[in-house]
Amino acid sequence: MVVVRAPGSVCETCDIRETAICGVLNPDELPRLNAIVAAQNVAPQQAVFFEGDPADTLYNVTRGCVRLSKMLADGRRQVTGFLLPGDFLGLAYYESYAYTAEAVDAVRLCVFPREKFQALLTEFPQFERRLLSRASNELASAQDQLLLLGRKGAKEKLASFLLLLGRRARLRGTVDGALDLPMTRNDIADYIGLTTETVSRTFTKLVDEAVLELPSPQHVLIKRPEVLEDLAGEFH
Repeated sequence: MVVVRAPGSVCETCDIRETAICGVLNPDELPRLNAIVAAQNVAPQQAVFFEGDPADTLYNVTRGCVRLSKMLADGRRQVTGFLLPGDFLGLAYYESYAYTAEAVDAVRLCVFPREKFQALLTEFPQFERRLLSRASNELASAQDQLLLLGRKGAKEKLASFLLLLGRRARLRGTVDGALDLPMTRNDIADYIGLTTETVSRTFTKLVDEAVLELPSPQHVLIKRPEVLEDLAGEFH
């Protein structure tokens, strides 16, 4: 991994600034953020940090997909989330990270030293409020995953996962119904609590039922969103 100082105008020209936490800062405030930021590229399947590492750095995802995971006591992996451009990474209540973060594909990050970033939160209250809002959204996502893992069958789990990605894609301006899936079927299985084989079979069933199209394993077209919503128990 290579960390480089970001050029002076990086915050002003960032493509995802409006959807990231820094979108609340006005042009006069951005130089304060830009003064502490660096850029980091992470190759596919490489770690950003490991569970237990010192939590001395915060990150904003600007390109690619980051997988969050924890190792269970029996050696199995539990994927706890996927972060996409605009998402914030590295918040920790303790001195070490509580999970491992790895690049799914080629990832680019904005990197902030924790102490300097915390000083900015004190200086710009609106910045802190937006960060707290993101933390609240993360808690809601964690609660949704508990329901996903505990009370739903295979189709319901996959439907909920795809709808979640669809909502996040719309926030980034993606064409409605078109989803990128940079994560593997094994990643998805470890997130929604199924085997890889069950995930693959469930995709095939939804394609056979004309609910989805799969132009490639990394791309999904949702053809009948109302069916996914019914499976996931959502109103439409």
